[in-house]
Amino acid sequence: MNSSTPDWALLRSLLAVADAGSLSAAARALGTSQPTLGRHIRALEAGLGQPLFTRAADGLRPTEAARALVPHARAMREAAERLALTAAAQGAGLGGVVRITASRIVSHHLIPPILARLRHAHPEIEIELTATDTTENLMFGEADIAVRMYRPTEPEVAARHVADLPMGLFAARSYLDRAGRPENMDALLRLDWVGFDRSDMILRLMAGLGVNVGRNFFATRCDDQLVYWNLVRAGCGVGGMQTGIGNADPALERIGHFIALPPMPVWLTVAERLRASPRVRLVLEALAEGFRAPLDPARASR
Repeated sequence: MNSSTPDWALLRSLLAVADAGSLSAAARALGTSQPTLGRHIRALEAGLGQPLFTRAADGLRPTEAARALVPHARAMREAAERLALTAAAQGAGLGGVVRITASRIVSHHLIPPILARLRHAHPEIEIELTATDTTENLMFGEADIAVRMYRPTEPEVAARHVADLPMGLFAARSYLDRAGRPENMDALLRLDWVGFDRSDMILRLMAGLGVNVGRNFFATRCDDQLVYWNLVRAGCGVGGMQTGIGNADPALERIGHFIALPPMPVWLTVAERLRASPRVRLVLEALAEGFRAPLDPARASR
């Protein structure tokens, strides 16, 4: 490797291994093979004349030489991503792909009708939807637009607050027929509840309402929010959800009207350099309109 002309493919592999801690995990992240990554690391080590990783019980650990390279490799990656974003923003036409990422619940219940209307009006725009509860990195091209339920803090992205979705407590009618319908907080807390497993989000929300409980308060637990909601629908107990989703399900009944849950904010996030793209702007506006519509019956009926 000529030090004056570093090979970006090799440095990209170095970053992946440094971030993932193993060749196998890095290969999955990059969508390449483990032998290819191994060859890249050996080529870098040959060019530098020293090892870049040492083996440990928990995987591969970067040496001092690797740690010195990583910040420069990250800077190269960020520059490459900025170039790609800038190039994507130059297209004046609407034709092309826009990649959206959103949570599994939002992707399942809220986004499909928005995209159906968008595709009817603009069939030249192709949509890729990534349904995931992990945060995709806009600067690294993992998505063009992110729908998030919290205010984004990443640098070099533009964020727009478009709606606050009302939240409520729900349970299956079949469960309430057996367990009874609570008329006060004590009765509500005696019911079975569905909660998250490793995430403490619901615990923090309840603490904010003055209800301090532990993980074992929830007899059924799951961190996958789509599965969590289906556990509530099946009759495992009480769970929280956006009222637009819960009220639309005839198998469910809203309870606990004496509790005021904080609404769920909706933020649309896009990399700054993509805001100039006409098709990205159009998709952003369609999403903003779609998320506001459930709050406005006149718009929802269009």
